[in-house]
Amino acid sequence: MKWKKRLQTGIGLLLLFVLWTILIQCVDVQAVGPKGSKVGFASWNVRFHSLTGVSWTLYTVTDWLGLVPILICGCFGILGLCQWIRRKRFFRVDSDILLLGAYYLLVIVGYLLFEMVPINYRPVLIDGYLEASYPSSTTLLVLSVMPTLAFQASRRCKNRTLRRLAAGFSLLFSAFMVIGRLISGVHWATDIIGSVLLSAGLFLLYGVAVAAFDRKK
Repeated sequence: MKWKKRLQTGIGLLLLFVLWTILIQCVDVQAVGPKGSKVGFASWNVRFHSLTGVSWTLYTVTDWLGLVPILICGCFGILGLCQWIRRKRFFRVDSDILLLGAYYLLVIVGYLLFEMVPINYRPVLIDGYLEASYPSSTTLLVLSVMPTLAFQASRRCKNRTLRRLAAGFSLLFSAFMVIGRLISGVHWATDIIGSVLLSAGLFLLYGVAVAAFDRKK
């Protein structure tokens, strides 16, 4: 069954993320960052960073565009609130929306965890400060939220054109943000890879959870 394959793939990606996180702290760790900060896979990270350089314009653009997934989260939050008010009971809200809220909360917890326990720091100073860089929070946010827009549109929109527009927008926006963040030079390449693994694994598990609740109906 498709949901079993997705479950296995989702768990596999999360385990791969854990392994990747461990390797970053063990393999070729060198003090090559600002203020002597250390990073794993240092030779490869430094080589890639020297190729891209730093684009503060691209950094600023992708930073502001990070508001788009936050707006999408807010829209789904309003949808859930409207259902709650109209149906008068919290657990009468559509199960996929309740699960979406739990999924977004899990993403936030993951972000806060890595902010409190930094794995490595950015290859550049931000306003003179050394900031946590792994995994890339903007990449994590975008790749966790944008697929849910396409997913929810496929479930709720009867109009095929709207579904395709949502899917196309999600794909193009995500690609621009990931590539933009990667070549802006404000993260190590390994930070972006970590975000891709974590967000993909979490999204697949969200889809599996929704499928499980659908089967119970």
